Amino acid sequence: MEGSFIGTIVLWIIGLVILYFVIYTAVKDGINKSLVGQVLEKKYDVKEEKKSFLDNDLDSD
Repeated sequence: MEGSFIGTIVLWIIGLVILYFVIYTAVKDGINKSLVGQVLEKKYDVKEEKKSFLDNDLDSD
């Protein structure tokens, strides 16, 4: 009984963390691709070019 309760809590926490990252990425990407985001980038010359670890693979060397 107690082991399944702890397992359920762990699965909920993992699910919420994954959901957080999905929503965070979607909102950030949506703002950057929106008209307002593009205007702000041009006006304030703010460009975030964060490289993903997938961009730095062994094939590109």
